[in-house]
Amino acid sequence: MKFCKTYQEYMEGQKKPLPGVGLKKLKKILKKCKGEVQLRRDNTGVLIASTCPHQCPVCDGTFFPSLLKEMSTVVGSFNERAQKLLELHLASGFRKYFMRKGRNHVGLIQEGKDLVTYAMINAIAIRKILKKYDKVHYSKQGQAFKSQAQSMHIEILQSPWLCELMAFHINLRETKAEAKATTVLEGCSLEFNDGKPSLSCAIFDSVKLDIDLTCSICLDTLFDPVSLTCGHIFCYMCACSVASVTSVDGLKASNPKARCPLCREAGVFEGAVSMDELTILLSRRCHEYWEERLQTERRERIKQAKQHWESQCRAFVGV
Repeated sequence: MKFCKTYQEYMEGQKKPLPGVGLKKLKKILKKCKGEVQLRRDNTGVLIASTCPHQCPVCDGTFFPSLLKEMSTVVGSFNERAQKLLELHLASGFRKYFMRKGRNHVGLIQEGKDLVTYAMINAIAIRKILKKYDKVHYSKQGQAFKSQAQSMHIEILQSPWLCELMAFHINLRETKAEAKATTVLEGCSLEFNDGKPSLSCAIFDSVKLDIDLTCSICLDTLFDPVSLTCGHIFCYMCACSVASVTSVDGLKASNPKARCPLCREAGVFEGAVSMDELTILLSRRCHEYWEERLQTERRERIKQAKQHWESQCRAFVGV
């Protein structure tokens, strides 16, 4: 079965209407564009193959704007639904009872699995339509558009909530006896290569997502991880150090000009997301390392807190 038909059946089979990628509409645009620009006559009247011009009115005016809008809607819907689900799982006390009213444990697990599947199949759809674009135009503009989408934070595989959902499923599978009788996310696992952890997910054969869980600043396993808005994940204290703020002030106090140490994008610290599910997973699977790092981080935080309040007292008395 062709992927376009598989994708259409998947989207139509959802209980609630969800935003998706209009593959049929986009393919019609490419078909029209192909007929207009693929063949042309040279000065001698001979038909020759033509690449898409840099200012193609069909592509620039219809294809890319449509795909950009659809990608933005898909990732927005996914992030919102994933965030609400994870809030339900991490809630405690009366808040937990109030938020989960009418929703059982099995339903939460299935909802999480459906969300990851939704993210992966839409990532495949986007990849395939951009590959089709480059094939029609003998170009690499589709790949350039993908890079642009990543810089705009609308690449769904770049979402920190996808990483959190993967950790969410592993946590339930390993710690909830009730999960043994439920459907968990197959193909999702925490792997160790030479002692370095990584999250791996392969729901579909054509897409495998691997997330390295090593902090590129301290070069050790992530501790108290946070995801910057660019999608890169670091230890919280390492991110604070790069952003030139203390743990007392937090990343929201960072300078808007502060840049991610990997992609060099500015203004990515203020909207950082705390990776709570990933923290739970790593603290259980790397227990000895976690306890050792916890003691070290605690001493550093106490030191920073002491220096902060001393400076505040000096400023108050005018010293």
